[in-house]
Amino acid sequence: MTGFVDESFEVSDQGIEPGRQRVILLILAVVQFTNIVDFMIVMPLGPQLMRTLKIGPGQFGLIVSSYTLSAGVAGLMAASLIDRFDRKLSFLTLYLGFLAGTLFCGLAEGYRTLLAARVVTGAFGGILGGLAMAIIGDVFPEHRRGSATGALMSAFALASVAGVPFGLSLGTAYGWHVPFLLLAGVGSAILVVAVKAMPSLRGHLEPGKVVGHPLQEMVATLTHPNHLRAFALIVTLMFGSFAVIPYISPYLVANVGVTEKQLPWVYVIGGSLTLIAAPGVGKLADRYGKLRVYRCAAPIAGLLMIAVTCLPRVSFWFAITVVSLLMVGNASRMVAAMAMVMASVEPRRRGSFMTANSSIQHLSTGLGAYVGGGIILRASDGSLQRFPWVGAIATAATILSLFLAGRVRTHGDSLKTSPTLSLGAAAEALGDSSEPLAATDLA
Repeated sequence: MTGFVDESFEVSDQGIEPGRQRVILLILAVVQFTNIVDFMIVMPLGPQLMRTLKIGPGQFGLIVSSYTLSAGVAGLMAASLIDRFDRKLSFLTLYLGFLAGTLFCGLAEGYRTLLAARVVTGAFGGILGGLAMAIIGDVFPEHRRGSATGALMSAFALASVAGVPFGLSLGTAYGWHVPFLLLAGVGSAILVVAVKAMPSLRGHLEPGKVVGHPLQEMVATLTHPNHLRAFALIVTLMFGSFAVIPYISPYLVANVGVTEKQLPWVYVIGGSLTLIAAPGVGKLADRYGKLRVYRCAAPIAGLLMIAVTCLPRVSFWFAITVVSLLMVGNASRMVAAMAMVMASVEPRRRGSFMTANSSIQHLSTGLGAYVGGGIILRASDGSLQRFPWVGAIATAATILSLFLAGRVRTHGDSLKTSPTLSLGAAAEALGDSSEPLAATDLA
């Protein structure tokens, strides 16, 4: 995993040398791998879960969204406190809670108990993802965060290539409980290694600084104009993506003709392409500007959402090609967007901001999954209807995100941005060459 990051990292503002930076990034990536597999594995298991638990698309959507909605609520509660503690202590505590929730998923006996277990897992796992991004922001210099974010996002691709297909194969052969039990066991070993290898991270704690009341800190984080613009971008990004993504596997099986045994190959091939693309997109974002890269990736992802949701009964290889390209396009825009969002906040608020951002990300994900599940209908022959409607909504959200991305400013620029310049950001989203964010992000 360390090979995904440029070896020329300089010492960060926190005084962490390059070798230690790479150790931290490796730990974050491995933990994120287990976190992402836990979240993602539910979606390809959808056909099996709907069959064995005797539930419909709406109830399945609730299983997906229960994780994300729980993560969103828990993250908002934690946002006011997360910057008051050593990052290592917070990270490992959250990971322990996440592993407990994953174990409960593996031990669940039915729909209601699985739903409750997903709520517990989401409460810890959602905050964990936001804190990982905050640690990236603390450890790596700003002009290298695109590459570091791309490397961390590679955990998503690796989860798709190896974790999800392997877990799906186990679930298909031995039952949907098995992937969760295996994740809990593997994660426990990772936790032990992280306790020993991860250094204390207290650079964000300013000595002698009087910290405000937690509620005041949270309000300040949630109401800062530039933060609100970043949050708006995340809402459109995640809502659009997850109105579609949870239902791709059930749609491929029910409508396109892909069998449950063939589903792992969708994630192997799509994840492999994403694994190659994500680090490269991160480097492009550092070199040419996060906003420019986002403007290129987002429209492509929008078009591919339309293509996937309108797929008729086609050959397996045609279907897998379209879905794989969507996975690459979605991951590419996510790398650029998260690098932009991370640059919009001052360092001392980064933990609370990224935790709040993770909450909003998960709430938007849950809302998207819930709305998608509410629109899709199962016909008498088992096929899923109205999926193209969901694709149209997702594409509209993507178009809106292009406008919102142009309004996000880096932390330094946001302090100097006047109301007039803010109103002018709409023009930038349509291609104004000034591009404050892109220009200041050049490596």
